[in-house]
Amino acid sequence: MPDNIQDTATTQENMSVNETAVLKLKQAEMLLNLSKTMAAYETLDDMLGILVDIVTGELSAERGTIFLKDAEADELYSRVATGKYQREIRINDNTGVAGHVFSIGKGMIVDDAYTNKYFNRNVDEVTGLVTKSILCTPIKTVKGDIIGVTQVLNKRRGKFTEEDLNLLESMTTQAAVALQSTQFVEKMKKTREQEMEFFDVVSDVISELDLSAILNKVMSQATKMLNSDRSTLFLNDEKKNMLLSEVGEGLGALKIQIPNHMGIAGNVFQTSETINIPHAYADLRFNPEFDKKTGYFTRSILCVPVVNKNGKTIGVTQVLNKRGGPFTDEDEFRLRTFTAQVSIALENAKLFDEVQNMKNYSEGMLESMSNGVITLSEDGIIMTCNAAGLRIMRTRSEDVLEHMAEEFFTEANAWIMDKVRRVDETQLSEVIMDAELEFDGDKVSVNVTVLPLLSVEQNKLGSMIMIEDISTEKRMKSTMSRYMDPGLADQLLEGGEDILGGKSTIATVLFSDIRGFTTLTEELGAQGTVSLLNEYFTIMVDCIQREGGMLDKFIGDAIMAAFGIPIAHDDDEDRALRTAISMITELFKWNVERSTHGKKTMDMGVGLNTGNIVTGNIGSPKRMDYTMIGDGVNLASRLESACKQYYARIIISEYTLVKLKSTYITREIDRVIVKGKTKPVSIHEVLDYHTPETFPNMMEVIKLFKYGISSYREMKWDQSIEAFHEALKANPEDRLARMYIDRCTQLKENPPEEKEDWDGVWVMKSK
Repeated sequence: MPDNIQDTATTQENMSVNETAVLKLKQAEMLLNLSKTMAAYETLDDMLGILVDIVTGELSAERGTIFLKDAEADELYSRVATGKYQREIRINDNTGVAGHVFSIGKGMIVDDAYTNKYFNRNVDEVTGLVTKSILCTPIKTVKGDIIGVTQVLNKRRGKFTEEDLNLLESMTTQAAVALQSTQFVEKMKKTREQEMEFFDVVSDVISELDLSAILNKVMSQATKMLNSDRSTLFLNDEKKNMLLSEVGEGLGALKIQIPNHMGIAGNVFQTSETINIPHAYADLRFNPEFDKKTGYFTRSILCVPVVNKNGKTIGVTQVLNKRGGPFTDEDEFRLRTFTAQVSIALENAKLFDEVQNMKNYSEGMLESMSNGVITLSEDGIIMTCNAAGLRIMRTRSEDVLEHMAEEFFTEANAWIMDKVRRVDETQLSEVIMDAELEFDGDKVSVNVTVLPLLSVEQNKLGSMIMIEDISTEKRMKSTMSRYMDPGLADQLLEGGEDILGGKSTIATVLFSDIRGFTTLTEELGAQGTVSLLNEYFTIMVDCIQREGGMLDKFIGDAIMAAFGIPIAHDDDEDRALRTAISMITELFKWNVERSTHGKKTMDMGVGLNTGNIVTGNIGSPKRMDYTMIGDGVNLASRLESACKQYYARIIISEYTLVKLKSTYITREIDRVIVKGKTKPVSIHEVLDYHTPETFPNMMEVIKLFKYGISSYREMKWDQSIEAFHEALKANPEDRLARMYIDRCTQLKENPPEEKEDWDGVWVMKSK
């Protein structure tokens, strides 16, 4: 080879080596500057922004994106992007090119994005960008932990090369330390802000005594803190054994009450253990009936107990549908901590509320009393006088309050002051029966009681005068109330003749009957039977009157009552059903007492129907009886009888079911045509009085039973029988499922003659 050619080749080789060295030097300088540049910024957003600018500039790309790992949601999210569009992008950490690179921990070069199996076209559709080529590498720390992914798109000239990939890996590795440090600092800062906000809310809450205000603050913060759709605080009512939703964030004015052993909230209350359900409809403990009624769709549930300082569970807090995924362990911890902090404030506010309610109740009771109540100070000044007292004495409060009693009780009424002075001296009460007072020229027959008022320390406070009006109207009312509901007696006396005539109205009728009563009477004899019925009726009538129902009559051992007459309420159907549930519950308690004394237990059935009835004073001039008649009454009676056939204790009609405002546990048991009618009606069994011991696996049985009924009406006998058999496995004591197995077996062997017209309606041949 000539010397001049050899010299030329050597020169070119030296130049290539020099260029490579210069390039590496520039890259090293660039990486050093990258570290210095990023160190100059304090926020993660600023760091990501400058990193993306440098990366896209060095690699001559149209766009760059930094994806960081969201450990809680198992997602990759972009905090900054360059180019025409700037928005956050979230993807699963195992989908798309970025997700694949994150999963395998190795960089990728994609020359044609639309032919790559990992590429997700949805992002282009959202942003309007057309992705051609991709260069992607994981962001690794010095220890090798992957904290995110760097991705650049569409090289302006040519294709991405291995050198580009190496350069991108070098830049992301150089930046990883700063990114991770700043990410940690921001997380700590965010945690501190959340803690400060948490303490501010707790401080705000515990300074409140108004229970309603506390509850609203608690639920609002719980919803915000856990990024959820709804939150509800249930407090336990120990008298009713019910969990009551005093307030629900996201529920508007809707309030809920459920037995404190039912559902997910009841489970948490009874066990005092947290329940976290990521998929509500996949969990058998979830009851979807509330969703069906409200149109809401429950996805995830987190429910924690509210425990007071003595370790007693006083309620539960439930949050629904966390945005962005299921509730995490951290959510559980934060909600438990939050409820623990506010439970003391809740108890204090609840106690204050109860004291205030007691005060209001006492004042309300005083004002609602038919007897006049007047209190005197130790100096004889009239301090209080209720509405009844003002009415009886024909006076106004301004004419009697703060006046000396001696100035008011004068002349014919002066004897009252003699009794007051005697009580003040002896500190013993005085009772004067069937006395007479005169007010404004009118004489009033009264019973008067004068009592001493004493403090807790037994110091004198003054006197109290109680005046009972026993005029003709009151005597008549007292007599009438022995034979009918006191509320009805009030209306009869106040309304005069108007209420005695016929009236058509909508009401809910209740019929109840003792099972096997004839056998009991034969065993007990006449005196034993009367004693049994008196005790039984006392318990049942208390249940009816607690809910404002009207006892119509006793028919042997049966009870006939109504809700909605003579005074209607906006929840008469709920009152009637609560009464039926209470009657069964009280019967169970009574049975326990009877068993301990060696007496036989009893069972009963209750039928409820809502419909049009006619009420009025019916009879002859010699004997009148205020009662009710009509189809609505007849159907309630038929449903009570149907309890025997369907092995149920409470059956309600579809007309009652649709008007219920609260949530109850029911199952449709048949569509029937009762005797004397041609139109079918859907009937439903109510199961709220049951416990897990008396009716195990209730929700599972209800679902299986519903499927069995549906198959039965489609004449799919085998499917129906199988469903009822499964229900029996869940609850072997469910005699209704066994009855349907027998019915389906019979129909399978003797199919309906007119299959096209058969709709599963059962014709009841007896009353």
